[in-house]
Amino acid sequence: MGVSRYMASTKLKGGTVFGSIDLASRIRKGIENRSITYTTYIIKEDERIEQIAGRVYGQSSYWWAIAAASGIGWGLQVPPGTLLKIPPLGTVLAMTFSKI
Repeated sequence: MGVSRYMASTKLKGGTVFGSIDLASRIRKGIENRSITYTTYIIKEDERIEQIAGRVYGQSSYWWAIAAASGIGWGLQVPPGTLLKIPPLGTVLAMTFSKI
């Protein structure tokens, strides 16, 4: 089983959960300031991000890391021709388990 983007979430008093959006923001900032390396891939017709995550990471549940790095939101259907930025899984996992 993959690591969910919600693993970095923190439950506060009252049951409010924070963290997954912060994690996505941290991944995106790391891409923008070049502190996170990445490879690129241009999505083809009839491809989805979770399929690409399955090929690259060995698990489709990591689609959210590609979405965050690419700044495309959380949608699984992205138009063909979209440039994806694919960060190393180890970097994403380290950020997931680090303090927010």
